[in-house]
Amino acid sequence: QVQLVESGGGLVQAGGSLRLSCAASGRIFGPVAMDWFRQAPGKQRELVAAITSGGSTNYADSVKGRFTISRDNAKNTVYLQMSSLKPEDTAVYYCHTIQRINYWGQGTQVTVSS
Repeated sequence: QVQLVESGGGLVQAGGSLRLSCAASGRIFGPVAMDWFRQAPGKQRELVAAITSGGSTNYADSVKGRFTISRDNAKNTVYLQMSSLKPEDTAVYYCHTIQRINYWGQGTQVTVSS
C-alpha cells in the first residue's frame, strides 16, 4: 500500500553535514506522522526524530540542536538535516510511518569518520 525509499546516506567527516530524504509513494491519504530511526552495529534500533501531520517535531536527546526533521507534503517527502555529525551517529537510518500499520524503508547507511 505504501512504499518508503531513503536516500542521502554516505561518508562524512566528523563535524560535517548530511541531508537524508525519504520519499513515500502508494496509497497515501493526506499528511501523516513520519519519523526517523537508526540502528548501529550491536545496538538496538532507536528513534531519532519525529514530525506530526501538523508539523510539530520531537528529537532524541542525543541529537537535539544538531538534527532537524522537516517535510514537504506536496512531494510526500520527509527530510533529516544532520549537522555537527559525530562518529557515534554512524548507523543505518530508517524512515518510518504508520498508516493503519507500520511501514519501513530499506534504510540508508550513514558513516561518520573521526
